[in-house]
Amino acid sequence: MEFLSYETLGLLFCVALIAGWIDSIAGGGGLIALPALLGAGLSPAQALATNKLQGSFGTFAATMNFYKKGHLNLKEIWPIIVMTFIGAALGTLAVQAIDASLLIDVIPFLLVGMGFYFLLQPQIGTQDRKARIGVWAYGLFFGFSIGFYDGFFGPGTGSFFAVAFITMMGFNILKATAHTKILNFTSNIASLLFFILGGQMVWVVGLVMAMGQLVGGYLGSHMSMKHGGKIIRPLLVVISFAMTIKLIWSSPDHIIHQWVVTLFNL
Repeated sequence: MEFLSYETLGLLFCVALIAGWIDSIAGGGGLIALPALLGAGLSPAQALATNKLQGSFGTFAATMNFYKKGHLNLKEIWPIIVMTFIGAALGTLAVQAIDASLLIDVIPFLLVGMGFYFLLQPQIGTQDRKARIGVWAYGLFFGFSIGFYDGFFGPGTGSFFAVAFITMMGFNILKATAHTKILNFTSNIASLLFFILGGQMVWVVGLVMAMGQLVGGYLGSHMSMKHGGKIIRPLLVVISFAMTIKLIWSSPDHIIHQWVVTLFNL
């Protein structure tokens, strides 16, 4: 592709900063970053690959910040990290052979359901509760499957991990957010390795946005630790609904998209 102007690169840096800030709190940063990459002229494959590169830096910054402040226990969840890596690697391979658009019919319903879950359950995640399953069970069922989903499709991955941590492992919302970041980072790295091997990476764009992600990831994780559920919960609700709208509206074949068009004669 042609070299992008300094103005465009500067804009992408700012986009990455905002995406990193949102992603470190509630997930969904790709909702902002990926359309920006496509708008800058990257092909879909290049945009997906470059998005994984810049997103890895944001999740790394957030992970390190949570770890240094004592909100993240890597020894406790290493089996989940391993299973997430394997799942994401397989998902990245699968997306090259299977049409990922098949998930667009299902994911919006899961996202809006998750949004209402946090909206209508204001006390969920306010404190630690007894775990329903062990670490290995979480890794096998949720680490692997959500990791596979992230490598295969992606939108809402962080939110899905957070909900699973709260409901299955009994984590409070801040602890769930902190542990979600290391799994986000793991799945990003797994996918990134295969995208690099595929030769789709636009390095200049990815590294410029990576710097923005570092700043955004650090600021967002710091804000999460300072304000906890007061900021995480509302953003989880907003991001869930925003991703639902984005996925449906960008998919003309989706049944809800067709209902809206018909209803309002758009």
